[in-house]
Amino acid sequence: MLTALVMAVIHRFATEDLMSEILAAGGRVAHQVERKELATPLVEHSKRYVQIVDSAGTVVASTPQLTGKPVMAGFTPDGRHIRTGVVCGGVFPSGQCNMVSAQSAFRAGQDWVVYTAAPTIPLYVTPWLAASVIGVAALMATAITALANRIVTAALRPVSAIRGELDQISETCPDRRVPFPSSRDEIHDLADSINRTLARLQAATQQQRLFTTDASHELRTPITAIRAEVEDALHAPEETSVSTLGNTVLGSVDRLEAIVGDLLTIARLETDRSVKGEPIDLAEFVKSECERQPKPRKRFEFVLEPGAMVIGDRVLLSRLLANLIDNAERHAISTITFHVRRVPSPRRDVRRFPNGIAMLEVTDDGPGIDRGKREVVFQRFARLDTARGRQAGGTGLGLPIARQIAEAHGGTLQIEDSPHGARLVLRLALDSRTKNAQ
Repeated sequence: MLTALVMAVIHRFATEDLMSEILAAGGRVAHQVERKELATPLVEHSKRYVQIVDSAGTVVASTPQLTGKPVMAGFTPDGRHIRTGVVCGGVFPSGQCNMVSAQSAFRAGQDWVVYTAAPTIPLYVTPWLAASVIGVAALMATAITALANRIVTAALRPVSAIRGELDQISETCPDRRVPFPSSRDEIHDLADSINRTLARLQAATQQQRLFTTDASHELRTPITAIRAEVEDALHAPEETSVSTLGNTVLGSVDRLEAIVGDLLTIARLETDRSVKGEPIDLAEFVKSECERQPKPRKRFEFVLEPGAMVIGDRVLLSRLLANLIDNAERHAISTITFHVRRVPSPRRDVRRFPNGIAMLEVTDDGPGIDRGKREVVFQRFARLDTARGRQAGGTGLGLPIARQIAEAHGGTLQIEDSPHGARLVLRLALDSRTKNAQ
């Protein structure tokens, strides 16, 4: 394409140059005709043709190649204007086309015509020029291809290194990372994204393995207890009864059922994070849910600000609150306080809580939780009970499930400072129809 374009440009300039030469030669001959000073030869170039035609249309002079031949073209100049055209065949050799110009010459009160012509220039102009242009174009194409190949190879070398490293990463070496290229470009950013993704996958894999190990351990404990009771009953049937065995085993079955139920809840929350939302007044919701608690073991106190409207799933939020109450009842000495209020969003959380925050604080008067262990309690199967009793300490999944529910609603659940006991703080986004807290 580039070669054709270059040849077309050269052909155009060569054609224009040839036409200028023809016009100049015709003008010189016309001037000689008008002054009756016609010089021979009419042109010096062997491939230039000239005819002088008088007012009667008779050829009175011409170059030797056209001697005795009729007028080379059928057009004449328009007054003093020059006319040009291309004539093929006729007085010219067979198969040859010529560019022809017709110019007027005023002689003895009459208009004569001077025709000048030259063979048209072929598209390749000249063989040596075409060969030179094609050769240079081929050389440039080869050089550009080689340079492009070198640049692409150098640019993709880091990609090949990244791909090779990715092929080597497996479950047996999850801590490996892809190499960074020396340049700070898109490939460097790609390597950074891949490494951060690998780090997240490694963390998720480790968490899954730890969760599987903990779940197996937690499930094995009640199963082992059930097996021990049944084996004892089988070895000494006369020392036990069905009711005694049932009452003994039932506690372990209850614990097994609680663990399996919590595991299913976690699986559902992780599989489907969508929340079926409806407007809920958080203060009224907390009050009604606490009143539904069967025989609370601790005294409840309420500080509830009405009008803290949120959009949430009533069933999931009920599970969240039940888990917070269960956790507080196991640690409180005598009293659990529920505080609902509206607060404005801090600048860093405006996107998460554009209309303000509906805050629920559940505070107990127990021993509290050390600052360094506040995130530990949100890990699955984590229990901080001093005795680590299985029955007293719960399944270790209540607070992790509560946090998952809070996050599914776009909120947060944290343990924050308190003058006494533990203070769990739930933050949810206020409904847009709620007047922002001032």
